[in-house]
Amino acid sequence: MQVTATDLIERLAQHKTLGSAPREELAWLVEHGSLRTLGVGEMLSQKGHPVEGLYVILSGRLALFVDRGAGPSKLVEWGAGDVTGMLPYSRLVSPPGDSIAQEPLEILALHRDHLREMIQECFEITSILVHRMIDRARLFTSSELDNEKLISLGKLSAGLAHELNNPASAIERSVCLLTDRLEESENATRALEAAGLSETQLAAVDAIRESCLAKKTVKTRSALEQADREDAIYGWLADRGLDTSNAQILADTEVTFEALNSIVEIVPGPTANAVLRWAAAGCAVRSLASEIQSCSSRISGLVMAVKGFTHMDQAMVAERVDLGLGLSDTVTVLNSKAREKSVAVAIDLQAGLPRVFGFAAELNQIWGNLIDNALDAAPEGGRVEVSACCEGQHIVVRIIDNGPGIPSEIRSRVFDPFFTTKPMGQGTGLGLDIARRLVGHNDGLIEFDSQPGRTEFRVSLPVAGD
Repeated sequence: MQVTATDLIERLAQHKTLGSAPREELAWLVEHGSLRTLGVGEMLSQKGHPVEGLYVILSGRLALFVDRGAGPSKLVEWGAGDVTGMLPYSRLVSPPGDSIAQEPLEILALHRDHLREMIQECFEITSILVHRMIDRARLFTSSELDNEKLISLGKLSAGLAHELNNPASAIERSVCLLTDRLEESENATRALEAAGLSETQLAAVDAIRESCLAKKTVKTRSALEQADREDAIYGWLADRGLDTSNAQILADTEVTFEALNSIVEIVPGPTANAVLRWAAAGCAVRSLASEIQSCSSRISGLVMAVKGFTHMDQAMVAERVDLGLGLSDTVTVLNSKAREKSVAVAIDLQAGLPRVFGFAAELNQIWGNLIDNALDAAPEGGRVEVSACCEGQHIVVRIIDNGPGIPSEIRSRVFDPFFTTKPMGQGTGLGLDIARRLVGHNDGLIEFDSQPGRTEFRVSLPVAGD
């Protein structure tokens, strides 16, 4: 059935967005626009191609799909009563994704060449659409921030799972061994009690126990050094006709050969086996307990770092923020990625660094994006430097990597939304755009210098007032 101009004007008069505009302005739209229909799956606009004009949706549904490396995902959806496409005074040239009809779609399309004339002829429609453009900008910004947070959380979760797995596995192994070692310690205690040692001999037993439990005064032994130590203790036990099954446990302790020689002089014969077995078993129990405590502290420290990084238990309000703590937490949660590439991360924080006034979670997201990018840019075995110092009335945070640098021809675009130099699936093109927005929201400034072998991003934030 032929749709007349009068029919379209009546439909626009019922339109959720444009219905309040004067009839003569609606008539102008109908006169200069064209009615278009799209089937399910058809594309209205495409990423990388200019937006052809303004689209007034009369019926159906339209969705914008953005591919951030893991396949297209829906960013926003419009239905009957909405307006999308090129809006008055908008700087939109190319959309960030593909707009695809989700249901049979009917739109009134106004070509972009008519927008300037519409602004002059249709004051009320222009006013309505300018407000709609502001709402759309807020929606896109909010959606981008939420998506970037989810992407950052995904990276964080992967690294955190790896970080937590090591101490958790060590705790599991130690607990399994602890059961056996406790039983061995109990049996050794009974054997030692049955030996009926004198006061002098008991004093010697206490001495060798203290020797076994002595804290390490040298760096951790390598696997080869540990094997050599075990062989030496095995030989010492064998030469004296003592039980060589204690060699491995004794090698794990800090017992000295002087202490071993002293005990066999005071406690001769088979009784020495009971003493060494008891000392080795007791030390093994304490060593396993110490390892469990150390690993538990490591897990607790990681959880606290993540909690500090995300500020998940705090409301999003501006406050006096300790940048040093946020930078340290960020480096901690990204340590796993640094180790995967053997990248050395150095952090240098000025003593007594003043606080800034801002949103802690947002600032940590900035550090997360910039340090993550630096780790990506740094070569295998490279270096990333993180520093913060007070310069006048500002705190300046510098994040430097020794990667290949940013090519001069793209430096002007690094803060553009969705721009990325990373391969498909390894970048969203959102990190630096989001970082720039968040820095601005915290009254700061972000700059960078780059050359082969050295790229530096600087974030300057005002010192909090009294």
